[in-house]
Amino acid sequence: MGNDLAAFAKDNGVKYFMISYTDLFGGQRAKLVPAQAIADMQKDGAGFAGFATWLDLTPAHPDMLAVPDPDSVIQLPWKPDVAWVAANCVMDDKEVGQAPRNTLKRLITEATGDGMHIKTGVEAEFFLISPDGKAISDEYDTASKPCYDQQAVMRRYDVIAEICDHMLALGWGPYQNDHEDANGQFEMNWAFDDALATADKHSFFKFMVKSVAEKHGLRATFMPKPFPGLTGNGCHAHISVWDKDGKTNVFADNAMELGLSAKGRNFLGGIMKHASALAAITNPTVNSYKRINAPRTISGATWAPNSVTWTGNNRTHMVRVPGPGRFELRLPDGAANPYLLQAVIIAAGLDGIRSQAEPGKRYDIDMYQFGHTVEGAPKLPLNLLDALREFDNDKSLKAALGEEFSSAYLKLKHQEWNSYASHFTQWERDHTLDI
Repeated sequence: MGNDLAAFAKDNGVKYFMISYTDLFGGQRAKLVPAQAIADMQKDGAGFAGFATWLDLTPAHPDMLAVPDPDSVIQLPWKPDVAWVAANCVMDDKEVGQAPRNTLKRLITEATGDGMHIKTGVEAEFFLISPDGKAISDEYDTASKPCYDQQAVMRRYDVIAEICDHMLALGWGPYQNDHEDANGQFEMNWAFDDALATADKHSFFKFMVKSVAEKHGLRATFMPKPFPGLTGNGCHAHISVWDKDGKTNVFADNAMELGLSAKGRNFLGGIMKHASALAAITNPTVNSYKRINAPRTISGATWAPNSVTWTGNNRTHMVRVPGPGRFELRLPDGAANPYLLQAVIIAAGLDGIRSQAEPGKRYDIDMYQFGHTVEGAPKLPLNLLDALREFDNDKSLKAALGEEFSSAYLKLKHQEWNSYASHFTQWERDHTLDI
């Protein structure tokens, strides 16, 4: 791919670059830059007013420069004269500490310094809905158990196949696509990769899915719980750690329980130790808690956790170990910031390894049926405010993510909660008018 974006444009017929960064709320921000100007932009960055996006900055701050990372460049398969490139945020010649991609890069460097190469994969679920957002887009998608519905997935073949074709062309290694457990819901899987590459692909995937859906007159949403009674959008993360060369899986040890090495158990121990605080990042919206604390859905199960428990190959727990050398964190949802999701997993895992944290008792029960019998396992936060309080009280996790990031995130997310709490709803009228 090379490091020269101007040469990339010339070789691939690119006319414009989207220099893109992701803010604290997961908003994707970009400037469209003509290829003739990209050499200067690659050197100096594209200027943004950081206050105009969800970052803890003021109108008085100097320009924030988004410096493109040429290793991340992706030519848009559906519009080949445009290329997308992820950027690192810089201000006054210093990296912006609160910026999500910078936060992730710092933690990856820390893990590398400890001889660890983090590899991850994500399962980003989404709904295809009507343009006004009020209903699923397929009026015939009405089954009570719609998961893997072959007729329903074929009715959306044009959208799903186009996205999968793009991933094939990009060399992502997509390997399966399916209709998920909610009416109108889909999941598309591609190969795991280094944590930063996975975060960049996750970010681009959301952009691509929305763009292709709009091209077909539809709308795509990754909202955690867009419809009551239906299974929500998860974003399960699969995690493994390799040696510094990235060739040997240091989580794998067939002599250990479930094939998870001592280091793997300690990393998992860190996830369990910080789980309630983790939720503020992995489940970052008011709506997120409609998913992890939902009553049983039409299909019979929410497929989301509500307690801090782990297990073997059992999907009813917060963490499952489906096979040797890796585990799946089922807590994150579709609103999770692609960069902060990876960052907080690494932060919690590194702390677990350094403190030799144990994950605690393993449960193999059906948590949806017998979860009430579990004693001592914390419940996940009931709402965003509880999660933010857990995060604020978790001093070591905040420090690992960086004080600048943690302070900015808590400040803006508390503002979001206060905005929600001050919003008047129909529920209040229905339950209070006659008091």
